[in-house]
Amino acid sequence: MIWVLKKTTKREEFRYILMNYRDMGYGHLLSGHHALLLAMTVFGFILIQFILFCSMEWNSQVMDGLNLYQKVVGSLFQTVNSRRTGESVFGLSSISAILVLFVVMMYLPPYTTCIPPNVHVHEEFPKNGKQSQNRKNTFMECLIFSQLSYLAIFIILICITERQKMEEDPLNFNVLNVTIEVISAYGNVGFTTKYSCKRQLKPDSLCVDTWYGFVGR
Repeated sequence: MIWVLKKTTKREEFRYILMNYRDMGYGHLLSGHHALLLAMTVFGFILIQFILFCSMEWNSQVMDGLNLYQKVVGSLFQTVNSRRTGESVFGLSSISAILVLFVVMMYLPPYTTCIPPNVHVHEEFPKNGKQSQNRKNTFMECLIFSQLSYLAIFIILICITERQKMEEDPLNFNVLNVTIEVISAYGNVGFTTKYSCKRQLKPDSLCVDTWYGFVGR
């Protein structure tokens, strides 16, 4: 949009924004090289997921009754949404082979590129001609782990608190389902394996399948 405005209005302000977007604090306004790599990565992720999903689930039970067109469109919709809205055509509980790949896709940040471009990093401290002094880390700074570490911690905590259900109902309450739910929430995607009364090893006559996801259960 800014490039189009620069071409149509010939105003110097738009050219300045395009040339100095990082100095102005527009971190989301990517360079042309970075944007190209990002677009290639996005389509690459979709293509990899689509090929693997079709090769593993094409003749599976989840696609029974669908024609060729429905299978292609449904598979494409499912794989695209693993990094977007989390809307599903096929139930994740009936898909097994590609679930780990979905977890990876939900975890990766939106600006992931296969070939990271050279990005200028701003200095944390103002330039004063002197090297910043080493300062001692505070207690709170020592508690800051990586995002993956926090995800692992919460998955472990959930498995601990739900250990009784994991023993009694392992087909619904298992580590993979918990991981999918946590990573889906972290990535703001919305994929869920839901809860199925049919998968109970000890059938409960009072169990009713509901519309909400596994985390609701």
